[in-house]
Amino acid sequence: MNAHSFDFRGETFQALPSGALFWPSERLLAVSDLHLGKAERAARRGGPMLPPYEGIDTLLRLSADISATAPRTVVCLGDSFDDAAAAHALDEVTTGHLTPLMAGRSWIWIEGNHDPGPLGLGGTHLAALRTGPLTFRHIAGPDATGEVSGHYHPKARLSGRGRGITRPCFLVDGVRIVMPAYGTYTGGLQCDGPELSALMERGARAILLGTPPVEIPMPRRPTRGRRREGPAGGSD
Repeated sequence: MNAHSFDFRGETFQALPSGALFWPSERLLAVSDLHLGKAERAARRGGPMLPPYEGIDTLLRLSADISATAPRTVVCLGDSFDDAAAAHALDEVTTGHLTPLMAGRSWIWIEGNHDPGPLGLGGTHLAALRTGPLTFRHIAGPDATGEVSGHYHPKARLSGRGRGITRPCFLVDGVRIVMPAYGTYTGGLQCDGPELSALMERGARAILLGTPPVEIPMPRRPTRGRRREGPAGGSD
């Protein structure tokens, strides 16, 4: 499976090459930001005509991860569809791939900012899931601990020998995991930008997707200049 194992909040997790997160002791598989129906939404809103196969591609990868890990529980961490209308417009072919994956296991749809989850497909719909030492939600809370979230689609850039590569990544520090987007048609936010730099603790790690995934220190932009000091030498 070429997963990367790491410890978080006293538990062992596996970052899968696809961007899924597996919690072996709980047999729980989490994925975030599937954004199914993105091509349909783009066409509906007069955007670019994208090949309408991203849903099948995403679900085939999810099927492979489910076969490899045999989870009791699957948690979809929000923005499972590109919007609520895309959830209602799910075609029969995509439904035919999704429905067998849900059978025989607990399937939890976490509410995202794009959609509340496909209400007509079964499963359990929650704003957040709390289990053991962890809370699963879509958007990270600033004061949360033991949190697994998505939303930001983090990615990191590596440079070397005159070349650079950018890959989606997990971000992990002492209090939270931010997951990469799982969907085929999803962009990303550089993890050295202000949003993620402010969210993640110093010493955070980035686990870049690949076969196998690779862990590096989370990239951060160099701080420019020194902080201005007050009259007594303390910071303002």
